[in-house]
Amino acid sequence: MTVLQITDLDVHYGLGRRRRQALKGASLAVEPGEVLGLIGETGSGKSTLARAVLGLVPASGGRIVIDGEDVSGYRARQWRSLRRRGVVQYVFQDPLRSLDPDLPIVESLIEPLLIQGIAREEAIAKARTFLPKVRLDEELLDRLPAQLSGGQRQRVAVARALITEPKLVILDEPVSALDAANRVGVLEILKDLRATGIALVFISHDLGSVAGIADRVAVLYQGELVEVGTAREVVATPRHPYTRLLISSAPTLRTASAGRAEREALRALLHA
Repeated sequence: MTVLQITDLDVHYGLGRRRRQALKGASLAVEPGEVLGLIGETGSGKSTLARAVLGLVPASGGRIVIDGEDVSGYRARQWRSLRRRGVVQYVFQDPLRSLDPDLPIVESLIEPLLIQGIAREEAIAKARTFLPKVRLDEELLDRLPAQLSGGQRQRVAVARALITEPKLVILDEPVSALDAANRVGVLEILKDLRATGIALVFISHDLGSVAGIADRVAVLYQGELVEVGTAREVVATPRHPYTRLLISSAPTLRTASAGRAEREALRALLHA
């Protein structure tokens, strides 16, 4: 079953003369175990699409189906129920936005499970099993977020999103705030998640960070999806001028500070 199906999605902000269209006629499908890279510059509509899928902004038109469930007309209570069931999860660009700075890591990890009614002891045991999946040591559970590196915090945020065993995880610029080494580490973890059957939507302004792990890439420009294809197709034979601009300016292809694994992944796509 398709995990996410978006059909002719429109989103508007504001009223009257200030009303503007942030997303126009977007259509996408994401399958189980698939990594979809959603690429575009700031203001292109990437985060708006994610927020619409999460029920955080209302759709003006179109249809959203998550794991076979048509959520297009959901009210606030129905959205809360869906999110509490953990069907869809979200990873922020800055993990400090999702991790309480005053709580040890273990408390942040088990919170989604406690909301679902799972006993505390069982939740803690599950949290311990998830740390190795994101390449973290169990000793970090008792630390505060400020005592972890940026890469460690982001891996905790990924573990927190996975712990409810969701069908869909949306990652909003999950590596843009990390240095090259930590960026590659998080990308490798996300690549490993393919085998679990979880569908991932990886949002980024940087094609280079996405192309190495994405099965398909969707390009947003001024609120419209201008190109969708396999990562190899989009990188090797871009059809839209904006996509070609993104490729020519991809920092992972042209900067010495970029992670070698990212550069090699893109070059492999280009020459495959």
